[in-house]
Amino acid sequence: MALERRSTMSNAAADVPAHHEWKTIAWLAILGTVGSLCVSLILNYLLLFSETLTPFGRGMITATLLPVVICLPLFVFIGLKLAEIRRYRRELNRAATFDTLTGCLNGRVFTSLIERRAIRSSPQGERSGAFLVIHPEHLNAINLRFGLNWGDEALRLIASTIRSCVRSQDVVGRIGASMFGVFLPGTDEADARTVGERIRATVSQVYFAPQGAEEILAVSVGGVVFEQDLDFEDMFRPAEESLSGKGGFGLSRIQRASM
Repeated sequence: MALERRSTMSNAAADVPAHHEWKTIAWLAILGTVGSLCVSLILNYLLLFSETLTPFGRGMITATLLPVVICLPLFVFIGLKLAEIRRYRRELNRAATFDTLTGCLNGRVFTSLIERRAIRSSPQGERSGAFLVIHPEHLNAINLRFGLNWGDEALRLIASTIRSCVRSQDVVGRIGASMFGVFLPGTDEADARTVGERIRATVSQVYFAPQGAEEILAVSVGGVVFEQDLDFEDMFRPAEESLSGKGGFGLSRIQRASM
């Protein structure tokens, strides 16, 4: 019974804002209609006493001025509201696609992109590639010493560095609270190793000084190189197992399945 009462109260509370919005819309519609009628009556009343205008002239003035006075502000208002709705829609789409903290793809979208690529048939040369898992080191220590805000700042800096080290066609996502994934389509083992080492070296050179105390950022990188498209889990498991820890880099290879 208590759960039912709380559910009923929650539904009633949710209905209040909607009812208030409809009430506001009704008042705006009434006031707008009354205002338009007043403008029309006043204009026609003033034109009625003009001795220089013919009935046709008065009709033309009324037909011209009323749309300008009434419709122009109305359509400007509607246009502004439509632009605001489009802006909100873009923000919602971005929030649903990208991680708000780091700007990388969120885990759900990142995983979905890889899964769709594995399902889609690709030319033979495009089915190979590499997948890297990147794990920041000492993040818990930063959170404990300087606070969560500085831990978030470290994640932002690392994410920005990762994006600067890869190609435009590569995909970067945040796949955990403190883990990033990088999908490198069409990359061989040598190139994947180069990218991983570049990320490690560049992250270590990032200036990070929480509360004025300079700290060195470090990441561990694990990766897997494949010759045919794989599901996300089939890439993630061996890549995670390749994480060497202590700022190292491990890379494994998945051979083509025998026919």
